[in-house]
Amino acid sequence: MSPAAIAEELGNRLRQARLTANITQAELASRTGLNRRTILNAEKGKVQLKNIVAILVSLNMAEQLNIFLPAQEISPLQLAKLKGQERQRASKPKKEKAQINEDRLSW
Repeated sequence: MSPAAIAEELGNRLRQARLTANITQAELASRTGLNRRTILNAEKGKVQLKNIVAILVSLNMAEQLNIFLPAQEISPLQLAKLKGQERQRASKPKKEKAQINEDRLSW
């Protein structure tokens, strides 16, 4: 599907959710703080993401966002790569190392 087709389908689903909840476009606009024209455009698939979220919240469907776009879990292998190598021991400060090298040379 093209992005436009997906957006149109999403708009149709928003419209169906509104109708199922028996809410007019004007009522939904009032609940979301958006204007009716924005609701109409959303139902056509021409809407900004923040407005979709506002509509879903007003329709008590915000939990649908987790189904729509679930959080991506990091696999243990990816986590290990991101973590990098853990230090096994502390290193001596550079001044001490320099001092030790000078002491060895002075004998």
